[in-house]
Amino acid sequence: MKLDEIHSPNDIKRLSVDELPALCDELRAALLKKLAAHGGHIGPNLGMVEATVALHYVFDAPADKLVFDVSHQTYVHKMLTGRMEAFTDPAHYDDVTGYTNPGESPYDLFTLGHTSTSVSLATGLAKARDLRGDTENVVAVIGDGSLSGGQAFEGLDYGATLGSNFIVVVNDNDMSIAENHGSLYDNLRLLRETDGQAEPNYFKSLGYEYHYVAYGNDVVALVDAFRRVRGTHHPVVVHLATQKGKGYAPAEAHRERFHYGAPFDISTGEPLRIDTSEDYADITAEHLIEMMGADRTVTAITAGTPGVIGFDSDRRRVAGSQFVDVGIAEQQAVSLASGLAKGGAKPFFGVVSSFIQRAYDQLSQDVAINRSPITMGIFYGTMYGMTDVTHLGWFDIALISNIPGFVYLAPTCKEEYLAMLDWSMRQSEYPVAIRIPGGAVRVTGREFPADYSDLNRYCVTRCGSDVAIIAAGAFYQLGEQVADELRSRGQNPTLINPRYLSGLDAELLGSLEEHHRLVITLEDGILDGGFGEKIARFYGTSAMDVKCYGLRKEFADRYDYTELAHANRLEPKLIADDVVSLLCK
Repeated sequence: MKLDEIHSPNDIKRLSVDELPALCDELRAALLKKLAAHGGHIGPNLGMVEATVALHYVFDAPADKLVFDVSHQTYVHKMLTGRMEAFTDPAHYDDVTGYTNPGESPYDLFTLGHTSTSVSLATGLAKARDLRGDTENVVAVIGDGSLSGGQAFEGLDYGATLGSNFIVVVNDNDMSIAENHGSLYDNLRLLRETDGQAEPNYFKSLGYEYHYVAYGNDVVALVDAFRRVRGTHHPVVVHLATQKGKGYAPAEAHRERFHYGAPFDISTGEPLRIDTSEDYADITAEHLIEMMGADRTVTAITAGTPGVIGFDSDRRRVAGSQFVDVGIAEQQAVSLASGLAKGGAKPFFGVVSSFIQRAYDQLSQDVAINRSPITMGIFYGTMYGMTDVTHLGWFDIALISNIPGFVYLAPTCKEEYLAMLDWSMRQSEYPVAIRIPGGAVRVTGREFPADYSDLNRYCVTRCGSDVAIIAAGAFYQLGEQVADELRSRGQNPTLINPRYLSGLDAELLGSLEEHHRLVITLEDGILDGGFGEKIARFYGTSAMDVKCYGLRKEFADRYDYTELAHANRLEPKLIADDVVSLLCK
C-alpha cells in the first residue's frame, strides 16, 4: 500500500494481516527519514510502529478511545489518522505537533506532553462510557518508564475496580529516557524473562487479567493479542516487550541518546550540527562532581531526566551512590531531598521548569513548612526554551516564589550561578531554588558574592535617576540593552540585579523614591503572580509609577521566540519608547 493512500485507519483495515509487516516497514522508513531531517522523539516512535498499526487495525478509533501516555510516541498514530503528509513531505513537516492534539484530529483525545497520566484519563473515559450505557473500548497506552510516576499507580489502582471494558497496553522497552530505576522494574524484568508466567505479577496483584506478548514488534502477534481483549467486559493489561529505536541500529545501540534528538546523518546516526558551546547542564554536573569528591553527603537527584543536569552515563558512574534517579517521580524527588537534608546530607535536585509543578504540594508541605535546606536547580525556566504548549517554562516564578520560606534566586550569568550554588549547598537555613538562566551561557569574568544569607538584598549595578530598571535573571541582559537604549536618548537609568525572586529589598526600593519617578521590571516568566507584581504592590500607595514587563498568562504552542517577544514588548526599543512616553507625562 502506498502511504499517500492512507487517510484513516479504515484504509489499513482493507489489508490482510500478512500484509501488515510490509506496511510497518514503509511507515518506519518514512518516519526515520523525517526524524533524520527534522529531529524529534526518535526511539519511542520507532519502537511503537507495530503496536500502533495493530491498535488501529483491531480497534475502531475514534469510536474506540485510544489514550497515549506522554504522547511522544504517536507519530505513526498521526500518520494513520489523516496526517501522513506531515511525515512524508518536507514542506509539511511542521504542520503537526510532537504530541497528541485534539485541534489536529478527532483521533487525538487530549493535548498531552507530561507523563504517567494516560491510565487516569482513560479511567474517566471508561467511567463516562459506563454512565452513558455505551460499549466502546477504552485503551490506555503507557510505557514502562511512565509506570514510575505515582499517578500511573493511582490510575491502575482505580482502573482495576471499574468492572467493565478497560484495556491497558504496557509498552515495555526496558527504558525510560535513560535506564529505569525502582523495584517495580525487577518485576517487569522477571515477567519478560519468564514469558509473562512469573509470580508475583504486579498487574495481576492489582486485579487485572494479564496478557504478555514476548515480541512486541511482531505486528501479527500484536493483532492476535488485541483481538483477544477487544470487547472485554473487565480490566485487562496487555504487556508488550518492545525494542526502543527498533529498526535503526544506532538508535537500538544508543537508546538514551536517541530518545530525543536534533537532525542527524541517517547513515551514521551522528548529529548534523554539533554544538560545542558550554551549557548549564554540563556546568552543573562538573561542579557537583567536584563537590562530591570533597563531601560524600553531596547528592545529585533527578526524576528520570539525568541529561537535564548533565549526568550522562560516564558521570553517573563517577558519582556512584551520590547520584540518585528516582524515575519519573518529581514528588518522590522533592520529599527525598527533604529527608536527605534533614538527615544531614546536601541534596541538589535538578528539574525542568514545567515538570516541577507536579510536586507543588511537596515543595510547600515537605520542604518549606519543614524549612529543609534543599537546593533545586530549575532548568528551562524561560521563554527561550521548549515551545510545546505542554512544556512551557513560564510559570515557575509565580509558583515557587510565592511559597513561604523558599528562597528563589535568579543568577544572571555562569559565575553568579556557581556562586549561588556554592552558597546554597553550604547553608543549612533555607530551602533554595535557583532559576538557571535560559538561552546561551553568559560568561562575564566578574566575581560575585559568596554569601546570600542576608536575604533580599538587590544589587545596583548602574546608578542613575528618573527611571530604575529591575531586571531579573536571564533578563538582566535585556535590562542592560534597555539602559543603553535609554542613555542614547538622553536618559540616565538606574540598573538593578534583584538576585532574589522571592522577596523585596524594601530599603532599596524605598530609597528609589527620592530620585526616580518610574520603575520598570523585567522577568522571563508570566506577569500574573510574578516578580514584577511584588514590586508594583510595594509601590501601590506611593507616587512611583511601575511598569512590569514579562509574558502574558497564556498557553502558547510552538511559538516563534521573536514574535512572542514582540507581542509582549520585550524589545529594548519598545521598552525604551514606553519609558520615554511615561516620563514625559
